[in-house]
Amino acid sequence: MGKAWVKTRHHDRFYRAAKKQAYRSRSAIKLSQIDNRIGLFHEGNVVVDLGAAPGGWSQIARERIGPKGRVIAVDLGSFAPLDGVEFLRGDFQNPKVQATLFERLGRPADIVMSDMAPRLSGHRAVDVARSLDLGEAALSFGIRALRPGGAFLVKIFQGDGYPAFLRRVAEGFEAAKGIKPSASSPQSAELYVVAVGRL
Repeated sequence: MGKAWVKTRHHDRFYRAAKKQAYRSRSAIKLSQIDNRIGLFHEGNVVVDLGAAPGGWSQIARERIGPKGRVIAVDLGSFAPLDGVEFLRGDFQNPKVQATLFERLGRPADIVMSDMAPRLSGHRAVDVARSLDLGEAALSFGIRALRPGGAFLVKIFQGDGYPAFLRRVAEGFEAAKGIKPSASSPQSAELYVVAVGRL
């Protein structure tokens, strides 16, 4: 990362807001804005956070669902412990990891969410395709893990394949749409697909 990027980031008001509120990532502000807009979280929800490290999204979920709710975070990498968040290390696409995750859940989830992004190659078409692949994997898991009426949230990059992906998400839910919170950089291709009312 170049010095200019680091300097810009440190002057970014959403980055500063995340730091001030002790969130582990700037993306926590994005999730907070999405929840404020659509009312994703409810008291007592069971939430699965895919690709959860460093934990910003898990922090927001934990705050919003209250002491009776549960957050299960899954990631390939390490994850510093968070109060009230259960962590499972592994690739959520691995059948053994999924089996352990379903065992831990014990019941269908209320929300499955993913802020995963591919390692950027610098080639937009490649990055979009990889992002959509991750989105498809998260959707496939979410369809299996969610209760009827449950909600799904996933980050993807806009580009070729996005309209088709949105249609596939919509097939399994009462409503689905793309949202770009104000904390997302205007230059970024990222978009958040939110779907409610698992059929």
